[in-house]
Amino acid sequence: MKMIDDFNFKGKKAIVRVDFNVPLDKQTLEVTDDTRIRGALPTIRKITGDGGSVILMSHLGRPAGRMEKYSLKPVIPVLEKYLGKKVLFANDCLGEEAEKLAAGLKPGDILLLENVRFYPEEEGKPILPETATEEEKKAAKAELKLKQKELAKKLASYAEVYVNDAFGTAHRAHGTTAVIADYFPEDRKMFGYLINSELAAMDRVLNNAQKPFTAIMGGAKVSDKILLIENLLNRVDNLIIGGGMTYTFIKAKGGKIGNSLCEEDKLDLALKIIEKAAEKGVKLYLPVDSLNGDKFDNSANTSLTPVDAVEDGWMGMDIGQKTIEIFSEVIKNSKTILWNGPMGVFEMEKFSGGTTAIAKAIADATAKGAYSLIGGGDSVAAINKNKLADKVSYVSTGGGAMLEYMEGKKLPGIVAIRGE
Repeated sequence: MKMIDDFNFKGKKAIVRVDFNVPLDKQTLEVTDDTRIRGALPTIRKITGDGGSVILMSHLGRPAGRMEKYSLKPVIPVLEKYLGKKVLFANDCLGEEAEKLAAGLKPGDILLLENVRFYPEEEGKPILPETATEEEKKAAKAELKLKQKELAKKLASYAEVYVNDAFGTAHRAHGTTAVIADYFPEDRKMFGYLINSELAAMDRVLNNAQKPFTAIMGGAKVSDKILLIENLLNRVDNLIIGGGMTYTFIKAKGGKIGNSLCEEDKLDLALKIIEKAAEKGVKLYLPVDSLNGDKFDNSANTSLTPVDAVEDGWMGMDIGQKTIEIFSEVIKNSKTILWNGPMGVFEMEKFSGGTTAIAKAIADATAKGAYSLIGGGDSVAAINKNKLADKVSYVSTGGGAMLEYMEGKKLPGIVAIRGE
């Protein structure tokens, strides 16, 4: 596999899949968080610094055809600010204008193509009426797969080199994340710096973790994290469970959870996880106390109870102080830490204390030499909200992609370049 550091882009055009799926202000359509744009800068600078030119392609949102509110135009001023140079823009990723602009690029030039998802063939998912039969669905999908190859081949024709630097979409078998790689020889396709750093961080945690290794799993549902938990039980020393999924475990153990979130059909699964952890010698930590609300609202009345004694009419919304102390102690004594998912309804100020405390405990452990990897939208948001991004080892940009990679799945965007 070709490494970007070993490649000289001088005089070459590189088409780069980036992840500019950034949040926009609904009124002004200005970018409100440019983290993903900043993540792509090292790769862009490497190519232009070598004397190559860059063609950037990305998606934004989930448009149903061409929709102005999903245009990538708002990205241009942000890119220009960071790169200190003009960025060209093609109003379509295909067609005469895009071809002409790509053909005319000079060394150091940067061209941004319009949203690739304006074409349904990028995702390979046909837009069909609800009345469509199975046969019609099958035929439409097959036709779209052919069109996906045509889209990828056309985009590939703009450049001599393909660079994938969009980790956030690496788990999708889309035209610009996987199929396009087929149209470049082995020594002309590679990952950008962002994907390389993501893979290095995850491989370090999965395969070379220093012990004790602690995984902190939060979020609403056990079902969302089951594959990840099962994979981690073979690797970790400590597994901390928090968030809404706590109450499925507590109810499975016979506890009283009031109106707390619970997956009734996953009670047996929760018990199996507890058993499996014991079998493998993994210490499983569940909350011992619960901060409850009488409604799902920041203005709710609150009560603090043992986690297995939540009254009817109340719901668990965050971990309590005793739990914070126990979890923080485990984190403090860890050498490797993986965090995915909040400890409570942290977007509500009243119930954000547990998540904030865990974020700070991870930052403290990192300062003492632990390696910490943070992934998943809510965990990343909590780290950013508390201005701790530079106090942890690595913050992943790809929630879904990271989850699938850590579960042990093969990601199409990675396989397309790295192989099986």
